[in-house]
Amino acid sequence: MMNASTNVLHAANVNSTLRETAAAGAASLFIALLAQVTIPLPFTPVPFTLQTLGIYLAAAALGPRLGALSVIAYLAEGAAGLPVFSAGAAGFFALLGPTGGYLLGFVPAAFVTGLFFSGGRTAGAVRSCAAFAAGAAVFYCAGLLQLSHFVPQSSVLKCGLIPFLPGEAVKIALAARAAPFARKFITKLTR
Repeated sequence: MMNASTNVLHAANVNSTLRETAAAGAASLFIALLAQVTIPLPFTPVPFTLQTLGIYLAAAALGPRLGALSVIAYLAEGAAGLPVFSAGAAGFFALLGPTGGYLLGFVPAAFVTGLFFSGGRTAGAVRSCAAFAAGAAVFYCAGLLQLSHFVPQSSVLKCGLIPFLPGEAVKIALAARAAPFARKFITKLTR
């Protein structure tokens, strides 16, 4: 039998869980929105997008568990047919195509990035950049592995990594600048 104080604690836990779930859902929509900012490149099936900026900010604001959950929600939305992947792509088979490795790699990337911000730790610019670079290394490895099944081995780095590095550096710098604001926003939202 539950007493009054146990009921209050249970209600507080349920409210906290609902707020955290809502924050992860909102982050998944933010990632989907940024994925629509797409620049196709004529020499590769991989477009330049802003979705990784969303991944970085979700992980920084939500930490490893909820950051990864937000990406799982994003992937589930796309796999279910919602046009949330880059340029409005959707469907389960998008995960099996040339960009699917990057998409699937976003989950562990968000977790790894979020570890740098877990436990309410704040991160300065250098630590934030290191966190985002670690996450980028994770999703680029996953992306290049799957891309290697779609382009010649000699072209994998030319098609899936090298042309994206300058843009990724800019997104990492922007994320490092925006991360403290994203954390404050999520903290207010989930209280």
